[in-house]
Amino acid sequence: MTVIMDSVIPPEPFFIDTGEARFQLDGDSVTLFLNGLPSSQWYLSRPDLLEFEYMNWMLAVTEASFARSTPLSCLHLGAGACALPRTLAHLRPRSRHLAVEIDAKLAAAVRASLSLPRSPVLRIRVADAAATLASRPPASHDLIIRDVFDSSGATPAELTGPVAAASAAAALRPRGIYLANRDDRPGLPDARREAEALAASFDYVAVIAEPGQWRGRRRGNAVLVAAKQPLTAGQERDLERRLASGSFPPARLVQIR
Repeated sequence: MTVIMDSVIPPEPFFIDTGEARFQLDGDSVTLFLNGLPSSQWYLSRPDLLEFEYMNWMLAVTEASFARSTPLSCLHLGAGACALPRTLAHLRPRSRHLAVEIDAKLAAAVRASLSLPRSPVLRIRVADAAATLASRPPASHDLIIRDVFDSSGATPAELTGPVAAASAAAALRPRGIYLANRDDRPGLPDARREAEALAASFDYVAVIAEPGQWRGRRRGNAVLVAAKQPLTAGQERDLERRLASGSFPPARLVQIR
């Protein structure tokens, strides 16, 4: 075991309920691999930094939409190594996070190995993401973040359709935001299709992706943004500035509705 900054990193791969996991340590960063694919990466001594571009896009939406002084109730569907909850907890210490992870062994390993905020700041619940979303009390969250993939690397269908969209809208407060990550083909056909489902329950729907994805040149992650009330002009300008000028690759926001 390697102990760094109160994190205890196991050196060997280990079995989880949904396959195999391993932590890769590289200097100050640790990456969680699930079934051979990178799932989360974060810096041991810098909880304010995120490595994955789509997580930075999600952070940009959050920062543009909510004042830092506003405590948020956040639901994270798909916990992984809790990289984004950890960063948001650092930047907004009065906020509360519920991270839902279907794999009990993975949740236990992440909690045991990594230095994460404790309850009530960050709670990790072993449960199904779709069932949890459907059962949340009305208007109980300011921010819902979906980052769920099955063992084949696809987003489960029960989280991408109109039923899931309606459940997310019901669980959000009036100024709430729903953020959903998905891997998509060039031209973003899957994200566009899901945006149509979201438009039945939300007044504002947009997609964030790199320009090359919009032009049909490459595959990659896309982030869907859905809100019960449209972003203000000031919020949109702030978000576009953050997406264009961050330390991560520039991204383009396209409003669908």
